[in-house]
Amino acid sequence: MSKINAKRILIKIGSSTVTDENGRLDKENLKLLVDQVATVWSGGIECILVSSGAIAAGVEELNLDKRPKEISKLQAAAAVGQGLLIHRYTDVFKAKGIQVAQILLTQFDMAHREFYFNAKKTFDQLLAMRVVPIVNENDTTTVEEIKFGDNDMLAALVAVLIEVDFLVILSDIDGLYASDPRLSRTKKIDTVEKITPEIEGMAAGIGSKFGSGGMVTKLNAAKIAGAAKIGTYIADGREQNALLRIVEGKKVGTYFRPRKKKVSNKKLWIGYSRVVGGRVSVDAGAEKALRNDGKSLLPVGVVGVDGGFAIGDTIEVVGADGQVVARGLSNYSADELMSIMGKRTSQIVLEKSDDFSEEVIHRDHMILI
Repeated sequence: MSKINAKRILIKIGSSTVTDENGRLDKENLKLLVDQVATVWSGGIECILVSSGAIAAGVEELNLDKRPKEISKLQAAAAVGQGLLIHRYTDVFKAKGIQVAQILLTQFDMAHREFYFNAKKTFDQLLAMRVVPIVNENDTTTVEEIKFGDNDMLAALVAVLIEVDFLVILSDIDGLYASDPRLSRTKKIDTVEKITPEIEGMAAGIGSKFGSGGMVTKLNAAKIAGAAKIGTYIADGREQNALLRIVEGKKVGTYFRPRKKKVSNKKLWIGYSRVVGGRVSVDAGAEKALRNDGKSLLPVGVVGVDGGFAIGDTIEVVGADGQVVARGLSNYSADELMSIMGKRTSQIVLEKSDDFSEEVIHRDHMILI
């Protein structure tokens, strides 16, 4: 295989890659990772890091026996650890003649269009100034309602935002297996052409010891990146020179091919960067019209409404099996939609004298999940 064709890559470094067996910061492995990033950087490929490890650094500094479970204690550990983690990165990169910058994000930043584009400008400027951005979620102030959920999701969203060529996820999982390799002998899958329900089923139950994500979250990240025509590698961050070997085009971990046709940035922002305000359930006919025919969602196909969403909020569309079919911007509030759901346009015309939208979600403001 030849060297990957990339001008810009995002590297997500998982908790298990930068922590030891006690959940504390592994300074030696962090240095080895930085050495690889520096080599890739000096070779002309721009690198962005999404790095876990702030909580681990805080746990160590506070002399805690183990990673706490309470949100307030986790946030306190993150508050202590964020400065220590970026200080460590700064020192190690500086020894390689490279400057770094810390960027802390919440989903609030991604959900609001103005903040979203301001973040992109910051990334582009840092890279133009030959500075490596190091990203993490702002765990010290983030509440559950606006959390990304895990750094795999954060990495995918940042990858889409700044339009990288590849997403590399480094953790203690060296790729996708047909079943959990810790429980039985099974073969690793080198390349995934498309993330199907069968592929998603292979990921269930495979997790990491110190991180918040497992293989399921990594597949979700690969799916988001793939929709933006970004290829994704999932590999073991402790495997010797894993990042360098990926860049050299060698078989490492599992590679997820991106879609051939890119989903628009606007739809990706609607589908994955915004906080979901509620959900609507649809019948089989509506689901088919969305999935197979590329139609907008009409009131007649809606059979249930959940949440107190307002006009313009992002809502999920759920099929009869409970699976999310799509996300999009609602033309109705929850209360308004409840009064017209299940009705045909001709019925609504007779009941409403004022202007109304024929679509609950227009197809131009909707993304299939």
